[in-house]
Amino acid sequence: MSDRRSEVWVGIDAGKGHHWAAVVDGTGATLWSKKIENDESAILAALGEILELADEVRWAVDISGTSSALLLALLAAHGQQAVYVPGRTVNRMAGAYRGEAKTDARDAYVIAETSRHRRDFAAIDVPAQLAADLALLTAHRSDLVADRVRMINRLRDVLTGVFPALERAFDYSAHKGALVLLTGYQTPAAIRRRGRARLTAWLANRGVRNADAVAATALEAAQAQQTALPGEDVAGPIVAELAAEILALDDRLKRIDKQIRETFRAHPQAGTIESLPGMGPILGAEFVVAAGDLTAYADAGHLASAAGLVPVPRDSGRRTGNMHRPKRYSRRLRRVFYMSAQTSIIREGPNRDFYLKKRAEGCKHVQAVIALARRRAGVLWALLRDNRVFTSDPPVAHAA
Repeated sequence: MSDRRSEVWVGIDAGKGHHWAAVVDGTGATLWSKKIENDESAILAALGEILELADEVRWAVDISGTSSALLLALLAAHGQQAVYVPGRTVNRMAGAYRGEAKTDARDAYVIAETSRHRRDFAAIDVPAQLAADLALLTAHRSDLVADRVRMINRLRDVLTGVFPALERAFDYSAHKGALVLLTGYQTPAAIRRRGRARLTAWLANRGVRNADAVAATALEAAQAQQTALPGEDVAGPIVAELAAEILALDDRLKRIDKQIRETFRAHPQAGTIESLPGMGPILGAEFVVAAGDLTAYADAGHLASAAGLVPVPRDSGRRTGNMHRPKRYSRRLRRVFYMSAQTSIIREGPNRDFYLKKRAEGCKHVQAVIALARRRAGVLWALLRDNRVFTSDPPVAHAA
């Protein structure tokens, strides 16, 4: 008599170096539990063993990212699809099972059991090449932006210790000319010795716009501080190096922004996405990565809910009407809609009109922007469904 089951559930605790997979049957009994190296041959061998256990295998993983990319690609190549079980859900469910030790084997078992009891987890689609490229590019861009913020904060801190007047004089996160200035001059005495005319010429030769205004501001700051502070000689080269690194980082960001823009615009619906006011190519690329397969959203409400823009009730006892942000949503998708909504209200148009209407109703800024983001999620879903670009004119109803 064969031991083959009609249906089993596989939970996979994914990791960079290895995964742990646990297989349970309809009663929750463990049929198979092993460590699997994150290697093609090892994954294929485990896949073959697990597929022999049942006629239908249901897969669940706790990570949908680079760590599980090879695993998910091999599952897809064999006609298998996994669902995503969030780590927070796994942690909550773990308390329902015996034992307190946290191990990969136990986590894999909890993932399998959770997917056996619940059928509401979203399926993971292995991204197409373009979406995969955008995922890598946008993730790399986020790292570069974080590095830039860190270096600017460090530059301002060091400069404050030796030349506070100059630190206050410019917005170094947005002023390229000020950064160029710091690559050559970091102390009040050095700027005074150079003088306005020669400093203007020095900046102009390095492509700084409004070089005279930058020189005048720097000289005013230098005249305001006649005292040389301790550590000036050491701080100067550090400031110059940080300023040069930020300028180099800006060049890298320009190149990757161009690459993201070109890659995004190869998407068949890039024109539709970018037509929505406030949704440029960078946020458009973020949307493609965060939203995934749009066929997974049955209606506009599902897309807005996935972005955490639809409040859910949390009633208790006699207390009703308690609406809160949902716990399970894509923070990246929410950020895309929030940032694009905030950008869209800068210019006159229906987005700004809706925002001002919400403010007039008593909403605070964040509440009004979130309300606008919710509205825009519905608009974008309809545009993508109909494959048409945004227009401020209402759609014309056609007679049947």
